[in-house]
Formats: sequence, C-alpha cells, structure tokens
Amino acid sequence: MSLALDTRPATVTPLRRVEAPAPAAPRIRAVPEGTEARGFVLYVGIDEAKALADGTSLARIVEQLKALAAEVAPSSETYAAVALAPREAGGRDVDVVRLALQDPAALAKQRAETADENLDRARDGVVIDLSRKRVLLDNEQAGLTYKEYELLQYLVLREGRTIERAELISALWSEADAEEAPNERTIDVHVRRLRSKLGDYEEIVRTVRGVGYRFDRHADVSVRHTSTPSPDLV
Repeated sequence: MSLALDTRPATVTPLRRVEAPAPAAPRIRAVPEGTEARGFVLYVGIDEAKALADGTSLARIVEQLKALAAEVAPSSETYAAVALAPREAGGRDVDVVRLALQDPAALAKQRAETADENLDRARDGVVIDLSRKRVLLDNEQAGLTYKEYELLQYLVLREGRTIERAELISALWSEADAEEAPNERTIDVHVRRLRSKLGDYEEIVRTVRGVGYRFDRHADVSVRHTSTPSPDLV
C-alpha cells in the first residue's frame, strides 16, 4: 500500500483586525422627541456656616464652579442664583435649595407628599379619649351631649359585651333625671342621636336585636383609657 503526500505549501489566511465601535457620547438624560438639551442645573446644598467650616464661602464656590465651566467648555454661559430659606428650615440642604429655586421635580414631590399627608389627616378614624372625655372623628371633635358621651363611654368600657337597655337606664339615669321618665324608647332615641353624630363610624355602636347594644371596635378606632381599668376586666 502506498501513501500519496500533499507537498503543496500551506496557505495562511491573514486575520482581519476588527475595530471596536467607538463609545457613544455620554448623555446626562434622554430628552423628549423634538427637544434638545441647552444646558443643565447643578444644585449645591450648603449653607454659609458649613461653607465656613470647610474653609470657604458660597461666593468662592460659585466663582470656582464658573471658572471650571469656562475651562472645560469656553463657549458655555453660566448664571448663579443663591437660594434663600428660613433659618432652621430642616431637611437636606440640597432639597431646600431645589424647593427654594422652584425645581419642578422637587415641587411635584412636595405636592404629592402634601396630598398624602392631607389624606391621612382627613381619615384618621375615631379616637375615644376617656381621659379627656371627648370623641374625635377624623381629628374633629364630635359634638356629643353629656348623655350621649356617657352612653358611648359605658359601652366602650364594656367592650365585647352586649348591654341590655334596662342596664343602661339603671346606670345612666338617676333619680335626678326622673322628669325624663326613662324607658327603653329613651335609650333607642339617644343611641340614634349618638349614631347620627358618629357619621361614617356609626357602626361602632351595634344593635343586638332583642337584647340591647354593644361597642364594636374596628381597625380605625382608638380608645385612650384612663388609669381606671374597664369594670368588666378582672
């Protein structure tokens, strides 16, 4: 058996050099279609006392930043504005500066936070303050009469227990109230008036048909007790 050898010189294919694509010019932020960036704003948050502690001043910081802009881009134009705010305004310096200079994003954030706070204040639920003998509905004091408050307090202190009308009459109407001739109808009238003043929270005074009334606490109801515990607690 004979072998045929290929004596032709090997062909070497030269490698082509692939150039890496040039990096795109960095952009601070994409601009909407049909617009172009004409400059930028740099907010510097620092008050005069902090600048002095750093061994400088606001005027010197402004001068050096303007000089740096002229060095990096001689054709640039600069304008400096000092933000004024009440002393001890609180918050981060840069946020105070943005608000003082009417930065749109900062103003929008402030409006959103204010709306959230107003919503929270508008719906704070019921606060039954037994220590001060008052009832707050969404931060507004409910105009309960003495008897209406005493009725609600009696139910609150016996939370979870249905109170019969006869017990309410015995506990809340003394001999001095005899001219009212209290009866079960009297209790029903006072409960109806109490509920009307509780408004959206009237369901905290629940009717147990054929028996009486009960205080039902909900998630939006807060009871501030006095130092005296509930009479039904052992």
